[in-house]
Amino acid sequence: MRFFSDNAAPACPAVLAALGTANVLDTAYDGDGWSRAIDSRVSALFETPVRAFWLPSGTAANCLALAAMCPPHGGIICHRDAHIQNDECGAPEFFTHGAKLLLAEGEGAKLTPNSIAALIESIPRDVHRTQPHAISITNATEYGLVYTPQDVTAISALARAQGLKLHMDGARFANAVARLGCSPADLTWRAGVDALSFGFIKNGGMTAELLVFFDHDLAKGTAERRKRAGMLLSKGRYLAAQILAMLDDDLWLANARAANAAAGLLAAAAGDRLLHPVEANEVFLRVTPDEAAKLRALGFDFYDWGPGEARLVTSWNHLPADIGPLADAIARL
Repeated sequence: MRFFSDNAAPACPAVLAALGTANVLDTAYDGDGWSRAIDSRVSALFETPVRAFWLPSGTAANCLALAAMCPPHGGIICHRDAHIQNDECGAPEFFTHGAKLLLAEGEGAKLTPNSIAALIESIPRDVHRTQPHAISITNATEYGLVYTPQDVTAISALARAQGLKLHMDGARFANAVARLGCSPADLTWRAGVDALSFGFIKNGGMTAELLVFFDHDLAKGTAERRKRAGMLLSKGRYLAAQILAMLDDDLWLANARAANAAAGLLAAAAGDRLLHPVEANEVFLRVTPDEAAKLRALGFDFYDWGPGEARLVTSWNHLPADIGPLADAIARL
């Protein structure tokens, strides 16, 4: 009955079992066997050598990536509705020691080469203006839209031409890959992404997120930044164990497919109430206050996105039987 956020979903059984397996005496911080296996396992997934860091939050993953890309006097281009702009309490500015977020436009919170170029062209190239050093895109976006490999390639081409680094906020990266049916490599480094915040918590994890560097030079200093930020947990094996459990047998992808399928059932019931195409596990509906009250009176929980708008988020554990009552209630409005 709860469709408020996939952040609120339970951890999946494999993750809980992995915590039990890791509950033994081992080396502290990131010297344990689970943590030391992360680089090789993630490298195999992405089909290229990577440097990967476990972290306890997506905010930390995003901001440590951006700190590696942008100096304090620089700017980071993102959508004006991006999570790093609206939902991280100034953390990007804090972790970068003052870098500025430069806000661009795009339908459904999705940047395009044209919208990025328009912003860059509006900034005079002199010492009085904040100059961009990086671009950050969210996949899937804050409105549930998905960047394809072709979309990412076009943006990275612009980034390279301008001498900028490219970060992908992948809090729902699994949902994007599940939607597209492409390889993780095709959606990231092969398309020009330098660093990825790979989300697990929304997808069945408990307390573990992953920062993946495809550009190894950017990874330099991140271990120290993680420690300085208080993010080097003494019992990091519990985070690493969760990530490895999600990677086993592509559980991360199966969970995302289940969440996407559940959202598709809601989208079919919503019809012309949809505010955005449903490409991942978020459904945005046009509802009046009275209609929202009717749904809540039936016991359904969701987020009021704005006047006359509601956001429904499906999770890895939502089965068709869970979705049916809400789909029927929406169809009857």
